[in-house]
Amino acid sequence: MVTSSQDLQYTGLSSQEVAIRLKQDGYNELPSTQHRNFLEIAWEIIREPIFLLLISCGTIYLLLGDAQEAIILLGFVFFIVGINLYQEQKTERSLEALRDLSSPRALVIRDGERLRIAGREVVRGDVIVLSEGDRVPADAVLLWSTHVTVDESLLTGESVPVRKRAAKTGEDLEKLAATLRPGGDDLPCVYSGTLLVQGQGIAQVQATGIHTEMGKIGKALQTIEQEDTSLQKETRRIVGKLTIVAILICIAVVVIYGLTRADWLHGFLAGLALAMAILPNEIPVVLAIFLALGAWRFSQQKVLTRRIPVVETLGSATVLCVDKTGTLTFNRMAVKQLFVYDGSTPYPYDVTLHDREPLPEVVHPLIEFGILASRKDPFDPMEKALQLIGQNYLAKTEHLHGDWQLLHEYPLSSELLAMSCVWEALTKELTVAAKGAPEAIAELCHFSTNQQEELTQHVQAMAQEGLRVLGVAKGRRIGSLPQTHPDIALPLDTDDRLPTQQHDFEFEFVGLIGLEDPVRPTVAPAIAECYSAGIRVVMITGDYPVTAQNIARQIGLVPTDKVITGRELEQMGEAELRDRIQSANIFARVVPEQKLLIVNALKQSGEIVAMTGDGVNDAPALKAAHIGIAMGERGTDVARESADLVLLEDDFSSIVESVKLGRRIFDNLKKGMAYTLAVHVPIAGMSLIPVIFGWPLVLLPIHIAFLHLIIDPACTIVFEAEPAESNVMRRPPRDPKEPLFSPRTLKLALLQGISVLVVLVAVFAIAYYSGDSKFTETNARALAFTTLIISNLAMILTNRSWSRTIPEMLQAPNTALWWVLGGGIIFLALILYIPFLRHLFSFSYLHADDLLVSFLSGIVSILWFEALKLWNRREVRA
Repeated sequence: MVTSSQDLQYTGLSSQEVAIRLKQDGYNELPSTQHRNFLEIAWEIIREPIFLLLISCGTIYLLLGDAQEAIILLGFVFFIVGINLYQEQKTERSLEALRDLSSPRALVIRDGERLRIAGREVVRGDVIVLSEGDRVPADAVLLWSTHVTVDESLLTGESVPVRKRAAKTGEDLEKLAATLRPGGDDLPCVYSGTLLVQGQGIAQVQATGIHTEMGKIGKALQTIEQEDTSLQKETRRIVGKLTIVAILICIAVVVIYGLTRADWLHGFLAGLALAMAILPNEIPVVLAIFLALGAWRFSQQKVLTRRIPVVETLGSATVLCVDKTGTLTFNRMAVKQLFVYDGSTPYPYDVTLHDREPLPEVVHPLIEFGILASRKDPFDPMEKALQLIGQNYLAKTEHLHGDWQLLHEYPLSSELLAMSCVWEALTKELTVAAKGAPEAIAELCHFSTNQQEELTQHVQAMAQEGLRVLGVAKGRRIGSLPQTHPDIALPLDTDDRLPTQQHDFEFEFVGLIGLEDPVRPTVAPAIAECYSAGIRVVMITGDYPVTAQNIARQIGLVPTDKVITGRELEQMGEAELRDRIQSANIFARVVPEQKLLIVNALKQSGEIVAMTGDGVNDAPALKAAHIGIAMGERGTDVARESADLVLLEDDFSSIVESVKLGRRIFDNLKKGMAYTLAVHVPIAGMSLIPVIFGWPLVLLPIHIAFLHLIIDPACTIVFEAEPAESNVMRRPPRDPKEPLFSPRTLKLALLQGISVLVVLVAVFAIAYYSGDSKFTETNARALAFTTLIISNLAMILTNRSWSRTIPEMLQAPNTALWWVLGGGIIFLALILYIPFLRHLFSFSYLHADDLLVSFLSGIVSILWFEALKLWNRREVRA
């Protein structure tokens, strides 16, 4: 707590001034978004062509009296609308989470008195009192401070807290606030939402609400609109075109039937029946089920899906933008290297190379005095790291002193970047320990020029490895000096054993401690797999270039020699940025707006961009990227609510597994869609051709309903459950411009459908015109329908893989496949051999030779595709 002597220098604003500024600027909070009501959101969803088609098809089924099919289709509409409404409401919570974070409680000085108020009531010009552990309520400039360090990682991405200094007398506070940005040491500005790790201070508020750095992020979030995925856009086009074709064919049937048979009523009913047969109502259902089940499969990988369409988009990602702090690393400090120095025999020791091994005795004093130079219950992550290594390696030794009392602390200052702690043992003996910047510790130890040069070499070698280097020293009192306490947070009783300043102790250099934000162990293998899958990885961080390059080397990110800094980004034009962004994969000292700039530049270059992050500073980029991926455990609410996917266990390898799953989903979706299109060709053909040639109708509404019992689960459940292709992560991402129905996919689907249609027409025509007394209209219909069922099941089997044959794929597990195949055969047997059902379907009894003809005809219809797979494989080998 800041002493009252400091308070007396500041009277703060008066109550009248506060009221005026509240009226001028509003409360210190972000404006809430304008929430759309239930009907507005529902209408935006329902007016999509996909949902309009579902509603239209359901209406047609109602008109035809097929209530069951209508209820199923309309049920899908309500189900999908419900999911989307839920997702919309969760998305709109992001700004609410930001508001909560930006409005903590605040201690202010008003009318010369301290007041504890809600953060939202802080106004521009308020004098605020800050202590260790406080969250800063608004952007402010420090008027007075002692030993202040602030964790700004949620704004800058820097992995360690930064030092702060008070503004110098006569400095223009408004100008300072306007020109300085978060990041870096020894700046006088503190920012809304950041956390005081050490020290205390008094600051004057310069910006509140939307005008703070936090507010600028909220404003950016408000203006970013999420784009539809390429799959959504393409599905709309496909459904629209197929619907037009279906309507034209139905009109043609009505006209032909009416003109040739002079029966317009039955012609209209025949047209509606044909609409039932060929309207692609499965396409939106397939898409909805694939993505919904894909989201469920993502959850099995500990990945939460917040926006369902990105389930497929992730599989086509070409660039993965990775936020370093908290994503590639743990966002905590850990001791990596120890360097013991006694002036003659330096002793370096790498802790990570001797993991779990006992530390040699020679490094014990270095850790001991590093801990003694820290507080007992620290906020500072470096002091926490020192305590942790002490607990892990020095427990139950004489080097830990839990019963000692901290008698006095000499804080770090801008003049001397070192702090010293004086401890009193139970014997009343005093022990002094200091830690800080190596050059400051060298100054306390009165190093000679040669000693300083030698120390600098060691420090530079450690810094080049991306380590944060601390010097440690032990001291003793020189004589008995009178005490004159400095103005500190916790005034101590006068003790004539303590000198006025740190320089009045005699210090002995103990050594150097190198700390790092450790890399997650799963990151390097995951990035290697990204490279094998043709995915480019870009690291974006608020840390310094040297630190970023060291992390890049540890995780295998290439190239490490090309780094673009945030300052360079500011000076680049759009053309230069797009050019340089093609080869540089490391971006350092980057601020939030620049992360957004990088994502947008990649998108403009035609890339499908996935962005990971965990801080508030990542939120705009997460929302702007095609796929935003937030860390669930360490991530902020703002990051999670702005993202499309959330990693529940912060495991980077989950991203790669999700990419693999996304690719599998697209592959299977393409197979399911191709099968759906292919199976509709013979159905539509056998509904249209009899009308044209004056034959009896082959497919009646009940036949089409039966076919859907096979088609619907096949194109959804069966194909969705197919395992990934063996090369799914050894091929480049699909071209973002490649449509779901590429020319090759469309050609293969139509050829499959046409080949089945040709066989069906041949079977029906031969049976109908054979002249054999046993072949009546009902016999021919039963024979053709059985052939269609066998062909349909054969198409399911052959479309499971476009590279492996049916016998090979039978070894791949797919439980749903056997349920569909078995169910289809059992139901076919029931309708052929139970008299009541046979009569209902207008069939005649089929003999064994009839079944053999249907079976062989169904198999023949897809043999050409099996042969094509073998031919393609042979061509690849050649």
